[in-house]
Amino acid sequence: MAHILSGMDSTAPQTTIDADRSADWLASVDLRPTRQRMVLANLLVGDGQDRHVTAEGLFEAAAQSDEPVSLATVYNTLKAFCEAGLMREITVDGSKSYFDTNMTDHPHFYWEDTATLTDAPSDQLEIRRLPLAPDGAEISAVDVVIRLRRK
Repeated sequence: MAHILSGMDSTAPQTTIDADRSADWLASVDLRPTRQRMVLANLLVGDGQDRHVTAEGLFEAAAQSDEPVSLATVYNTLKAFCEAGLMREITVDGSKSYFDTNMTDHPHFYWEDTATLTDAPSDQLEIRRLPLAPDGAEISAVDVVIRLRRK
């Protein structure tokens, strides 16, 4: 299972899965631990590490596991995890979505050459002022994605 996890995110360590951690993650927001949710939760947080995944990458990792799930189930489950507040969706270029298990406010690096998303150091980011929201609206979040290309 560890090599599957590292295939989703090159920064993932080679560790074992803790199903209790995954069940607790789901229980923290009162999500029922169905078989499919547990399979995906194990891949996402079973080793205790935060990660960034695409639906396709998570689908591929699940396909290599002992209990594969359909791509539609992956999309539906990621949506449910986001709606429950377990993950956040980060959209790059308006079309490519990444799902982040780290729910703290933090910026991201988007590596153009590998199409991967990693955390950027939040202590180095300064936003001095935001534009005022239009009448009848409020700012709900600010997502910062810094695009990188190798020299």
